[in-house]
Amino acid sequence: MQDTLGLKYLDADIMKNQIIKHSKHQFKEGDVLHWWHEENGRGIRTRFSDDLLWIAYLTIEYIEFTGDKSILDIKTPYLEGEVLKEGQDERYDKYEESKEEISIYEHCIRAIEKSLNFGKNGLPKIGSGDWNDGFSTVGNKGEGESVWLGFFLYCILEKFVLICKEKKDEELAIKYEQIKTTLKKKLNTNGWDGRWFRRAFMDDGNVLGSMENDECRIDSIAQSWSVISNAGDNDKKYISMESLENHLVDKENGIIKLLDPPFERGKLEPGYIKAYLPGVRENGGQYTHVCYC
Repeated sequence: MQDTLGLKYLDADIMKNQIIKHSKHQFKEGDVLHWWHEENGRGIRTRFSDDLLWIAYLTIEYIEFTGDKSILDIKTPYLEGEVLKEGQDERYDKYEESKEEISIYEHCIRAIEKSLNFGKNGLPKIGSGDWNDGFSTVGNKGEGESVWLGFFLYCILEKFVLICKEKKDEELAIKYEQIKTTLKKKLNTNGWDGRWFRRAFMDDGNVLGSMENDECRIDSIAQSWSVISNAGDNDKKYISMESLENHLVDKENGIIKLLDPPFERGKLEPGYIKAYLPGVRENGGQYTHVCYC
């Protein structure tokens, strides 16, 4: 889905068709398949916290880029199947398509509603990973929270409120406006570490992206998305981006690191990200996406 954000400049229908396709792989409860096999219809249901929100993000982007609001009324089925049990992070299975169809607008709402699951710091729970899939044990016990996900959710809520108003769904617009306002406050207080934004809170209370850490002292996407989402306070946005440049922009190698220092021998156990060599892939390498808000 993310790749089609760039392809819209060639053909916006590619993005539109991808939105429609992915809506059919959303469960009734609002979560989605992390991936699936086209040839047999089997896929994996997980507790990843960002997957489900991309349909809303792309739908917003498609409407802003094309002006075509009719996509909201296109109806597609959803998936039905057993929900994950407590303590179960994923299940690979074949799930059945529903006989009922709902609009893309409703698909977006179900995704957002499922994501309104906040922890004790007022930030969305990270589950078994967010945009960084390697954070598989940061919050899989149900307590961990993601600062980056807070910025991503804020970005979606801010723009989806306008769609709700366009749909005359005033009650939902008010609800999302209130959540957005509270979320911004939490991001700029509990999510702030003094010189940059933290990355996540783990189940055990440890913090990722803190200057007190030996590993993962600073993470790039928490800083960049404080600006992209416009949720960061003005002073904090400038300070955090200055910190990003000072700590993560590697001019010698021509890369912007995802995080630094990488995980290796420290006490933190964030998940399978630690199995990657330091500086490789999610563990402090450079990841480049075409997404923006």
